[in-house]
Amino acid sequence: MPGMETSHLTPRQYWAQVRENPARARFGFGNKAALINIDLQRAYTAVDAFSTAYQTDPRQLEYINTLAVLTRQRQWPVIWTYIAYLPDGSDAGVWGTRTNTVDSLQNIKEGSDRAALDPRLVIDRQRDAVFNKRMASVFHETPVSSLLNWHRVDTVILTGGSTSGCVRASAVDALSRNFRVIVPEECVADRHEIPHFATLCDLMLKYADVEPWTVVRDWLAG
Repeated sequence: MPGMETSHLTPRQYWAQVRENPARARFGFGNKAALINIDLQRAYTAVDAFSTAYQTDPRQLEYINTLAVLTRQRQWPVIWTYIAYLPDGSDAGVWGTRTNTVDSLQNIKEGSDRAALDPRLVIDRQRDAVFNKRMASVFHETPVSSLLNWHRVDTVILTGGSTSGCVRASAVDALSRNFRVIVPEECVADRHEIPHFATLCDLMLKYADVEPWTVVRDWLAG
């Protein structure tokens, strides 16, 4: 039997190869979508304030705001999630046990600056849903599944971070629930290019369609 395929390519080069393959299969867009923006909170977006923050495309939040406007115009759901925990961090469970510093996950507290959604985001508090999640996937013990079922969507558009963490976990869970998954490439971010580009490959080959954000914009506008 053949062994594991090996390669000299970097993750960035491998992603370019996967992305440019004209024969790659797609799930495609469905009939109705929800835009789910994952953990775009200051702990992960304010690169000048917090060591845990990261940036891949400097226009990421601008693009996401545009997608949110277009999604609302179609009367489709827009969802924002953020991570925040109880004062004792117990609701972070085992995920919060590896370290215990001011930057640790379980020390993002409800109402704190680290938990606050980035002020550059344009959120319609009268119609958008804002959910606190505790684990990687947006589907874990949140009302997301119920909201999507109520709106009878068949497609989820995932933005936010991190690509290799919460975005990937949410994509796998979404596909497992029989949703088509779309990831606008410029709208997801990670701390390091290796997990970012490796995960984009993983998503494209298994769980999602990774598309230029302009393709997603044009579909929503159409």
